This record gives sequence, structure tokens and C-alpha cells, in this order.
Amino acid sequence: MVMRMSTLFLRTLREDPVDAEVVSHKLLVRAGYVRRAAPGIYSWLPLGYRVLRKVEQIVREEMDAIGAQEVHFPALLPREPYEATNRWTEYGPNLFRVKDRKEGDYLLGPTHEEMFTLLVKDLYSSYKDLPLSLYQIQTKYRDEQRPRAGILRGREFVMKDSYSFDISDEAFKASYDAHRAAYIKIFDRLGLDYVIVAAMSGAMGGSASEEFLANAASGEDTYVRSPGGYAANVEAVVTPVPPPVPYDDAPEAHVEDTPDTPTIETLVGHLNERFPRVDRPWSAADTLKNVLVMLRHPDGTREPLAIGVPGDREIDEKRLTAQVEPATVEPFGDDDFRAHPLLAKGYIGPGVLGEKNASGIRFLVDPRVVDGTRWVTGADQAGRHVLDLVAGRDFTPDGTIEAAEVRAGDPAPDGSGPLELARGIEMGHIFQLGRKYSEALGLQVLDENGKLVTVTMGSYGVGVSRAVAAIVENSHDEQGIVWPREVSPADVHLVATGKDEAVFAAAGELADELERSGVTVLYDDRRGVSPGVKFKDSELVGVPTIVVVGRGLADGLVEVKDRRTGERTEIPLAEAVGHLRSVVLRS
Repeated sequence: MVMRMSTLFLRTLREDPVDAEVVSHKLLVRAGYVRRAAPGIYSWLPLGYRVLRKVEQIVREEMDAIGAQEVHFPALLPREPYEATNRWTEYGPNLFRVKDRKEGDYLLGPTHEEMFTLLVKDLYSSYKDLPLSLYQIQTKYRDEQRPRAGILRGREFVMKDSYSFDISDEAFKASYDAHRAAYIKIFDRLGLDYVIVAAMSGAMGGSASEEFLANAASGEDTYVRSPGGYAANVEAVVTPVPPPVPYDDAPEAHVEDTPDTPTIETLVGHLNERFPRVDRPWSAADTLKNVLVMLRHPDGTREPLAIGVPGDREIDEKRLTAQVEPATVEPFGDDDFRAHPLLAKGYIGPGVLGEKNASGIRFLVDPRVVDGTRWVTGADQAGRHVLDLVAGRDFTPDGTIEAAEVRAGDPAPDGSGPLELARGIEMGHIFQLGRKYSEALGLQVLDENGKLVTVTMGSYGVGVSRAVAAIVENSHDEQGIVWPREVSPADVHLVATGKDEAVFAAAGELADELERSGVTVLYDDRRGVSPGVKFKDSELVGVPTIVVVGRGLADGLVEVKDRRTGERTEIPLAEAVGHLRSVVLRS
């Protein structure tokens, strides 16, 4: 059926929505693909829903191709399975919790590991039933604190989640590799410029995971890559640990007056003025900055944490959050300082930190703080710092933590050279879950020897609705969206211009012939709308092939424009159907 713009439920906009921050948000709203219903919640309009279903179909075809079987769970789920895995608590405020009329607890599913595990437990009991892969394409719900960027980060979104079930770790590897290969095919077909990176498993758990990131300057994820092929989400980067430094010749630590130096900048200036070095000036890298935060655990308890990092680096909130999950990170406020009077704000040092010291506050340091390294840091007294404080001699932290920012030029963990930073949108995440959920929920089968064994699982997600936005971030120009053909809402955008009835008659007949030949058509048959407006709309909407029936019809010609390259060609109307079918089939 030809989609006719005169009756299509569509209104394009000339101005960007006021709350739009990224290109995909602006263009998807302006082009009439989605419409905001509430913060982080969007309605899909006819053209947008066609694109969403095409993305779903690509995902479905590639999942089916590896033998995965589609199921569909409810979005409204009982509390008990999530309590068994502790995620009822661990998800914290991100979980939508509801009660029924009998005061029973339910949740809106953020992800469905528990339900898949229990379903397989209910029906399968033998190694002969495995391997098994199940998937669904389902709406998910997460109560994002700051929903933003349109459908890129919403509270309601469509996701494909699949799960593999295997008798052993060795058998699981084949399932994991099959899913990984399927993901590569999915994202290739979606036309995305993407990279595969090592990642943190977070609330999902498991031994290891990988993310598929669509390269985009607007992406919320920062990742690194090295000349040798190392790639990782910044949260998963492991700092190369330098060797210990001999300190036999190190002078004794000494406390000096450093008035009015509560910041690294003021401290370095004071050091260079009052304690100049012979070999080089003092720098921020010579200082140890001790940052206090509060961890809020899922049960509501709060725990202070001190983090020591070289003074030339900042704490990366995402890296820190990934290390302390499922706890969340809160600022260390004035009330917290009053509750810990031994802490000298602006002059905190290792002397009062650590579980064996007076404050009892856990003290974790950056991996670069190895034995023998010398530091200038707070002396736990206002206006005073300690110099030549040697790690391993004068203080011993409680451990290390990967919380400091990763910078371009840092050495790659694999030793292949300096790191380069880039940004991306998380499109897919695959997890080696191991036995976290099968142990918690008792998923066991009998092996070939009649012995009960716990099933090994994998979890694999694709952001289906997010993919629509990611494609736009990857594929647009100043005029509007440029859809890859596999996900475009139509194959051809047919535009009839002018007032001549012959033009509309010829365009209408061409639209019908194209549809009969298998080419889907979005036909701009609106009367009384200027050619300029129609041309702007065709570029905004982004169908990859635009056909204009207008003045050239007098000579039996129509214009064909490639939306991606801007190339224009005039062809005889009589040859248009065959020509356009060949364009659609070869692209």
C-alpha cells in the first residue's frame, strides 16, 4: 500500500525541539518519527514505527540464523525471582516497583535473566536438552535519573535480550562466539560504524563482557584503543602497574607549613616558591590527592571511602561507579565532615585514613601509587602538608581502585603503545554470565553420568529502539536524516510538484506500479504545498532515493536523486520502474 503524505499521520517541524541535545533527538522529532510523551518516554509515529520494526526484523533474522528461538515474557514481573538474585535490592532506584491491589510487590522488567532461567528450569532437566538459546524483543523499563538525548537514554525502550544455556564452560564458548558473530552481522546490516570493546559487567554480573559501540561524538561512553588493537570501555581499562621504586636513599618524611593551599594548583605554586627543586619544578603529578566520597549501598547504608590519586588526575565518576557497583556514589558533604572531625578539609593525608587508622575510613589508591613512590600530600592539619612521604614505608593503603581518569597518551595495558580516546553509543552488550543466575535459582540438569550440574549461561542484549537513534547519529547531513536502505521507512520518496493534474496522475500511477513491483513508496501527493517545502521534507525524512515528477514530465522525464550522495539523474518515465527496482536491489 502506497503511503500518501496527504493522509499520512505526519507533521514535520522546521525548528528543533527545545529539549533536544543531540542530532538524532532533533531530527527524529522534526521528521515526525517520534513524539515525546513524558521525560524519557516516547511515542512512535507511523514512519518511526516502520523503521523500528525493520531494525527488529534484522535482529530477529540473525538470531534465528544461529538457532536461537524467540519467546515473549511479560513486562510486569513478580518480586520473588529478583529477590533470589538480590537484584530487587541491587537495582536500587533504577527499578520501577509497583504494588497490586493486594499489596503484592511487582516490577517493570529492566532485563529478564531471572525469568529465562526459571523457564528453562521448569521445562528442561537433562544435558540432552542443551545447548539452548532463547531470545525476546521486549519493552524494558529503567527509572533513569536523568533521561536525555531522546530515545538514546529513556525510561522505556525496546531491547532484544537473549540467553544461552550450556552444560559446561567449554560448550558455552561456542554459544558465546555464535552470538558475537550474529551481532557483527546485525550491526553491519544496520550500517553502523562500530567497534567492539572490553567492558564491565556491572549489575549483570559474570566473568567478562564486551560492548558494541557505535562511533558518535554524542555518545555517552568513552572508550580507548591502541595501535596494537586493544579496545576497551574507559570503565574497563586496567592501569599498567609500574614496578616498585627503590627508596633506600629517600629522606625522612617531613611536615611543612603550607598556608592557604587547599587546592593542587595553590599547593604546587607554594612548593615551587618555598621548596624549589634542583632537578625540575614541582608539578601536580608529585602530589597525592585524597578524595572523599560516600557510598550508598542498596540496603540504604552509607560508607565513607577515601581515594588517593596523583594530583594531576581527576576522579572519573563512571570508572568509580563501575568499581563500586551495586553501591552508588554520593558527595562527601559538610555533615559528613562534621561526623569525622579528624579529617582536615583540603589537607587530608594517609595518616588518618585506612581501617587501621584513627578515622577507620577505607583508603584505596590508584595503581600507580606503588611502593617507593614519593608524594606530597596532606598532613591532616589545616595549612600543612607532608613532603617525601613514601608509599610502602610511611603509609600502606587498604588496596587499589581504578577510579582515576584515563587520558589520551596513557600506555595501553597490552603494551602496544599510547591510548587514543573516542566516544560511542552502546548498541549491544554480551556477557559471560557463568553460573550467577543458575546457582541463585537452582538451574541444574543431569549430565551424561547422571550427576546434577549447574548450567552455564550467557546473556546478550541489543538496544533495538536505541539503534534507530544511533543510525541517525551515524547517518545524517545538514538537511536531515539519511537512512541506510535496510531500515528506511520506504525505498522511494516520490514527490509530485506543481499544480498540473497530469503530474499528479503520472506520479500516482508510478507509485502504484512501484508498489506492485515490490518497491515501497512514500508519495508526497499533497496539493497546495510548494515544491520547496516538499523538497525540504524529502531531505529531512531521509528516504535514500528521491524521485521528482514535475516540469520534466513534458519531455517524458523524471528526476532521481540519491539522498546519500546528492547525485541527480534524469530518466524516462517509461523506464522508471525498472531503473528504481535495480537501484533498490543493488543497494
